[in-house]
Amino acid sequence: MNKRMILLLSVLFAISNCCFAGENNNLRTMFLNNQTNILGINIRTFNAKDLNGNEIIDENEESGNFINAIERLDEIKGLGINTLHLLPITPVGKLKALGTAGSLYAISDFENINEQLSDKNSALTPKEQAKKFIEECHKRGIKVIVDLPSCGSYDLFLKKPELFIKNDKNISIVPTDWTDVRLLNTGNNEKLNQDVLDVHKKFIDMVLALGADGIRADVATIKPYDFWVEIINYTREKDKEFMFLAEASDSWREPPSKYAEFTPYDELLKAGFDGYYGSFFNLKDWNANEFIEHLKFNNKLLKSYSEPKSAILSFTTHDEISPVIVHGKEFSVMIAWLEAILPYNPYSIDGFAYGDKYIYPWANGKAEVTQTDDDTYFVHRGKLDIFNFSRALKGGKKGINKYIARNFKEAYNFRNENIELVTNGEFSQIKTKDDKIFAFMITQKGKNPVRIIALGNLDFKNTKENVTIKIPKLNKESEIEYVHGDGSLKIHKSKLHTSLTPGEIEVIKVNY
Repeated sequence: MNKRMILLLSVLFAISNCCFAGENNNLRTMFLNNQTNILGINIRTFNAKDLNGNEIIDENEESGNFINAIERLDEIKGLGINTLHLLPITPVGKLKALGTAGSLYAISDFENINEQLSDKNSALTPKEQAKKFIEECHKRGIKVIVDLPSCGSYDLFLKKPELFIKNDKNISIVPTDWTDVRLLNTGNNEKLNQDVLDVHKKFIDMVLALGADGIRADVATIKPYDFWVEIINYTREKDKEFMFLAEASDSWREPPSKYAEFTPYDELLKAGFDGYYGSFFNLKDWNANEFIEHLKFNNKLLKSYSEPKSAILSFTTHDEISPVIVHGKEFSVMIAWLEAILPYNPYSIDGFAYGDKYIYPWANGKAEVTQTDDDTYFVHRGKLDIFNFSRALKGGKKGINKYIARNFKEAYNFRNENIELVTNGEFSQIKTKDDKIFAFMITQKGKNPVRIIALGNLDFKNTKENVTIKIPKLNKESEIEYVHGDGSLKIHKSKLHTSLTPGEIEVIKVNY
């Protein structure tokens, strides 16, 4: 065999074993059909080995990394999760930092992987380890979204000042109270900053090379409309199914700095984002009418675009205090069942399924060892730790809340078993007389109509007795499946009668 033939066969073999960008990706289609069950995770804590139980990962213990994270993928799939949102995996700043490891969102390099997330005993490079993790996700049918931080670290500002906005005294801009990051200079719709565009394109190239299926853009509102149009088009030329999720809310009215651009949620969707957050995280403060009106608002909004759009059910994120702290375990269970039956994409943060309160005994205390210039264990009380090397999120010393864990799994299993009804059914409100009681239906019309009916109590202090709602066309021949509730629910003459304890949700399925 001559050298030319050997070379040709080698090239053909390499091509046959190459995984092209977007070759097996269908995440965008899944998301737009509301079929992604998303879990946000911090690789640094995801499978951390806290051997001495002090809830911090000491120098002789193993922090979470891409290799040991693989150990938990079967567990995650068993919960009904089919998509992972990786909180930032890029290198973090160490100067003017928060916490002993540095905030995941203080990006110091757009082109590489945070070495804190790599297994030091592996022969693979950090990028190879990240790629292996994503490959293992894909083997299990789990898609992967990678987080794109919105601002740069102080370290990056010192290294590449041309990427940042400066005031008239040539000082970098600290947006709102995010003291460990500086505002990037994206330019505006009249003239974009090519330097910032280029580093974002390099980030996209890296993420595509890792085999990821989409990105979540942190505080997407502070970049111009035209900036996102160019980035999204650049990416879709390489992978048409690459999904873009904007961290944006209809309740966000202004930028975090007078120096920042501001592109509202509806314009971000128009620019090419497939979905956004909505304001579901406000459920803790809403009455029933406010909740139902937000659902109606989203139904109307997302149908107003020429291309399909969707949203995530952002009841709980890494920016939100644990629902268990806010309103108790019943609130977590309510959220889990709402995620299961509403026609959007469920989203939860690591630890939610196990009832974690994100309370750490060492919080904001003095640290003996640090990788940054901050010698305190900085954390936000009740929120997932993104600043230190801390424990895996399975409830802390008290362990898993089995009641929440059981309901989470049951809720997501119900969604997966009834996915066509949930995602293709028609949402409609059922009116109630109490402003703390919400009720709605998801109806799959046809020859044999099927409905999911839910009602819940947003009064987290008081039981609601003698709750009555009218269910259209309900009769004695209807087949009723009691999906979730305490068993007090009764049906008589097309009316549903029940009592609801504080924070309780009841779900039934009706076949007519």
